[in-house]
Amino acid sequence: MTASREVAVLAGGCFWCLEAVYLGMRGVEKVVSGYANGHTPNPTYQQVCSGTTGYAEAVEITFDPNEVSYRDLLNVFFVIHDPTTLNRQGADVGTQYRSGIYYLTPAQHETARQVVDALTAEQVFDAPIVTEIEPLRNFYPAEDYHQNYFARHPYQPYCVAVVAPKVAKFRKQFLEKVKA
Repeated sequence: MTASREVAVLAGGCFWCLEAVYLGMRGVEKVVSGYANGHTPNPTYQQVCSGTTGYAEAVEITFDPNEVSYRDLLNVFFVIHDPTTLNRQGADVGTQYRSGIYYLTPAQHETARQVVDALTAEQVFDAPIVTEIEPLRNFYPAEDYHQNYFARHPYQPYCVAVVAPKVAKFRKQFLEKVKA
């Protein structure tokens, strides 16, 4: 992180969905799909899918805080995935698909707590939020074929059925935050 750039790490199910949304967000400069907060060094996709590595599919977002705030990233995060389902997003089931905010600074931790507390107080969801909020312990980039996946494979069935609707939802609800 530099004075003019910050990094956020979020897990909300399949990393292809989060990556596609955040790549389209104003102020976001880079998104890397990968694996966060597990215990196996340099995990592979197959290892993470087994559910035995402790990793969550996650994205590492590099952003310009002068254009978009960490809170803005979290507000989008809580709209584009279901934070009330433990270890699953839709048909994707397993600990690797858990909802997580992995903070890098005390300020990010505080902001994450504030956002979750506000959503809970406002009863935005019908069930309790189960998103884990933990310090980032580690992050490994996923294999190259996972990077920029939606842009390279927009007609792949999973992308059509799952990723595209999340991107459309982001664009509809956060039009002012969509890159020009």
